[in-house]
Amino acid sequence: MKLTFHGGTGEATGANYILESGDVRIMIDCGLHQGGHYADKENFEPFAYDPKSIAAVFITHSHLDHIGRLPSLVKAGFKGTIYATPATKDFADLMLYDSEHLLLSEAEREKKEPLYNDDDITAVLAQWQKLRYHTPVTVGPFTVELYDAGHILGSAFIIVKAEGKTIAFSGDLGNSPAPIIKPTEALPEVDYCLIESTYGDRVHEDVAERRDLLERAIEDTVAAGGTLMIPTFAMERTQDLLFFLHQLFEQGRIPIVPVFIDSPLAIKLTAVYKKYESYFNKDVQILERGGDDILNFPELQLTLTTEQSKRINDIEPPKIIMAGAGMSNGGRILHHEIRYLPDPRSTILFVGYQAEDSLGRRILEGAPEVSIFGTTIPVRCKKVNIAGFSAHADQPHLLSWLRTSRGTLKKVFVVQGEQASSEVLAAKIRDDLAIASEVPTLGEEVEL
Repeated sequence: MKLTFHGGTGEATGANYILESGDVRIMIDCGLHQGGHYADKENFEPFAYDPKSIAAVFITHSHLDHIGRLPSLVKAGFKGTIYATPATKDFADLMLYDSEHLLLSEAEREKKEPLYNDDDITAVLAQWQKLRYHTPVTVGPFTVELYDAGHILGSAFIIVKAEGKTIAFSGDLGNSPAPIIKPTEALPEVDYCLIESTYGDRVHEDVAERRDLLERAIEDTVAAGGTLMIPTFAMERTQDLLFFLHQLFEQGRIPIVPVFIDSPLAIKLTAVYKKYESYFNKDVQILERGGDDILNFPELQLTLTTEQSKRINDIEPPKIIMAGAGMSNGGRILHHEIRYLPDPRSTILFVGYQAEDSLGRRILEGAPEVSIFGTTIPVRCKKVNIAGFSAHADQPHLLSWLRTSRGTLKKVFVVQGEQASSEVLAAKIRDDLAIASEVPTLGEEVEL
């Protein structure tokens, strides 16, 4: 069995792996490379393999750095089946169509043809088959099963068996316990594992502190008479924040101020959550059965149209604005940052991973000014980072997840993290768990 790394090496994005046995090849994830841009230039290069040779693709979850190149794959000739959980398929439908206009502008920047169009996305969805957790499917010599990764709604880690060997693909693992969804399932006994390392060199704040830190950021910004900007990923992070804001308002812990969800995609994704309440954790299911609308509250205003978005400017601070994209590498958040980054009364709150070279990363690391739409914008607002809101497991969580398979693991491949983060985690795996580990390079082939 041969494993090849076509993405997710030396970077947190662009997950793309091929596993082959005999003349059958399957793929795990087919994601966009993201960082300084919504779609980095690597996405416009041809695939390093023949898409026609892939029998099936298995998707861990619906973030674009795991699904964003699927339409390109189909456009280049892939005819096989795409498998993922029902929720992942429903979310991917929205995510792929929503991202097309941003990808078009990136293509113009690169002076390249657009990555794909609506017809390519439609073709992807026609080749997609929903696969529930713990329902094994066979493709040639491979038997594949999905387990709950606890990262976002419908996320999975993937167990593949072939040739008497078992290999796990972690996808992105959750920062359990999460506010809404169920915790990450235990890793069964495997021989090999690819593990993400987005936060492989870090320890999050205690998850119980998330709400308190959010409360403090809101209170401080309101007291200063400013605007709280939250660049947020439309999927999961937005819904987690709504859940906590609902609690804080209901318990009278924060002042009454308007909250804007300025993201059509986030609004549509939140509506899909109602279809998958069985994926919620037990505590949230109890709240839902009691009639508590966990993702809504009187202060919430949804801005679907461009005109509604512009009218947010007419509302005097204090106010809270949640908008995409989560790394400030596109979307409506940029317009709010132009307006409020120079305001010392305001705050920008980061609640997720900021990729290297992204605008969010530059702001977070203290850049005195940034360029947005070709205009230099001074950064005078307060900057707050709450890593505990991340949907990614930190180093202790990652090590704990691996530990259950310590007796059988022959080797761990550390992927989906910046090089330094991956190397730190690989060293911890060797030192703490006594398991062989390596950080693979792009294009590397490994015989298992």
